[in-house]
Amino acid sequence: MLQIKRFVCNVIQENCYVVSDETQEAVIIDCGAQFEAERQAIKNYIESNHLRPVHLLATHGHVDHNIGNKFVFDTWGLKVELHKDDEPLISTLSEQAEQFMRQELAKDEQPPVGRYLEENDTITFGTHTLQVIETPGHSQGSVFFWCKDEKVAFSGDTLFRNSVGRADLPGGSMFLLIQSLRMVCQLDDDTRILPGHGEETTVGRELASNPYLHSSPSTP
Repeated sequence: MLQIKRFVCNVIQENCYVVSDETQEAVIIDCGAQFEAERQAIKNYIESNHLRPVHLLATHGHVDHNIGNKFVFDTWGLKVELHKDDEPLISTLSEQAEQFMRQELAKDEQPPVGRYLEENDTITFGTHTLQVIETPGHSQGSVFFWCKDEKVAFSGDTLFRNSVGRADLPGGSMFLLIQSLRMVCQLDDDTRILPGHGEETTVGRELASNPYLHSSPSTP
């Protein structure tokens, strides 16, 4: 059974997740830990539960989901894994940090990407597997990380409780976002959705109440 711990991080209130199972192997998803207190909280949780992080995953390449990547690399030696289409974003973290978070990041100190992901790639830890579902729209390389056995999906900034992510940033497309939403909402109604911001929800709840799931995509 998965153990999922959420940490709300940085000035944009992003959700970072530490996901583990009975083997004590863990993955860290969307490490947006900007401040020392946030980083220490994540480290303390991992150490106090005797967890062994084996993957650092990013649902997309925006800085609020990746500003803690160097912390993870320095602490556990993990390099971020994200979709190949967000390479232009992950390579501009320093510029994004200055624009959106008013923080300087030394470009030459950012760790390299460990692996570029594609549709249906899998990430294994312990006895569990996460599957990559491509969900372009918020960014070109946005993805869900879906655990079929546990009916849990980490949605990044694609799907929120009663809302969706912005599509007006570079690489965004509302047309693609609506298409992605229609696809992922074919998951079982009781699938838990753990978003990049805000509280968790389920596919069924969003189908019933999220206005964006009843929109028609315009021609791109």
